[in-house]
Amino acid sequence: MKFACIQLAAWDGESKRDRMERASSYLERIAGEADRPVQVMLPEIWGTGFFGFDRYYEQAETDRGETYDLMSSWARRLNCYVHTGSFVEREGESCYNTSLLLAPNGSVVGKYRKMHLFGYRSREAELLRGGNQAGVWDTEYGRVGLSTCYDLRFPELYRLMVNLGAEYFLVNSAWPLGRLSHWRLFNQARAVEDQCFLISCNGTGTQNGSQLAGHSMIVDPWGEILEEGDTEERIVMGDADPERIRDNREHFSALRDKKLC
Repeated sequence: MKFACIQLAAWDGESKRDRMERASSYLERIAGEADRPVQVMLPEIWGTGFFGFDRYYEQAETDRGETYDLMSSWARRLNCYVHTGSFVEREGESCYNTSLLLAPNGSVVGKYRKMHLFGYRSREAELLRGGNQAGVWDTEYGRVGLSTCYDLRFPELYRLMVNLGAEYFLVNSAWPLGRLSHWRLFNQARAVEDQCFLISCNGTGTQNGSQLAGHSMIVDPWGEILEEGDTEERIVMGDADPERIRDNREHFSALRDKKLC
């Protein structure tokens, strides 16, 4: 399976519409360059920009709002799965950091609300409500678990997803450049310890004084980084062959050997 991570930037002074148009331009490029269907991914709260806290409530949308409308149309056009990245979802009086996995026909395969909200030099935990359910869903290429950014620091979530049958972890993020070493460590660790592919799409750019790290990546079940971006806005594209998962799990028995304490 080929994955294409659109490592979109967030800059001060841009509008949500600006970013949506730029995302569409990258999707147009993927449509012209991909030699076969791909799984497309976008970053965390890329429309508003993660650090655009003052606009969270103003730009909140339903789970069938403008992000869904745009990405479902591209899923149909590209005939591929699309991870929408996340957006601020409003439901009743509460707002969530929500991402959707869309099928090639544009329908929703899975919906995940970020469980671990970030409060360190961030207003996310103040403004949003955390989700309370992990999710793993079937796709044509394998079982997929969704997570978001700060979730990477909590290995229990990923082991739970493996116990639910996950073979691929899809992570959308707005991880800061100052903790790039942690980002690379956790991407590899979550893949190795759970014998899964981990595909991450991180944002880039500088917003409200916070610079994002980029470095979206594809990590195989042995922890090898197969593809990795830099700090520039770009597409990070590469293959994640399901045979690597089967080979790793067959020949290295860590998951079969695990014991509950």
